[in-house]
Amino acid sequence: MSINLASFPPDAELFNEEAERVANRLAQAARHLNKSTQIRRFYDELVGWQERIAGDDGKFEQYLAFIRMLNAKVAYAKGRGLVDGEFETWFRGCLKATTSARALDHFRLHFEAVLGFLKALRP
Repeated sequence: MSINLASFPPDAELFNEEAERVANRLAQAARHLNKSTQIRRFYDELVGWQERIAGDDGKFEQYLAFIRMLNAKVAYAKGRGLVDGEFETWFRGCLKATTSARALDHFRLHFEAVLGFLKALRP
């Protein structure tokens, strides 16, 4: 799965059909995996980086190593049995596609949409 987060304007379905597809895949996991509180922790950390960077590509480059460290955190969560491989693959793919401040903004919005669809599937 390849998501283009850098395009402007973003793909019309990034926050709609694509987000719903991701949520459907995440909802298929066992009940003890991909709990909303666990996934929300990743979302909250992503929002924190987005707020620090505030659309500035210079700051994005400055913090990129710390943003990429989220890959290790999601691998750790998977190793502890908190998220499944589907979440890890999707999240790491989105991080890889996050190549600018704009792409980070789009990832945050895409993630927000995924959370909304996931909440409807797993109240």
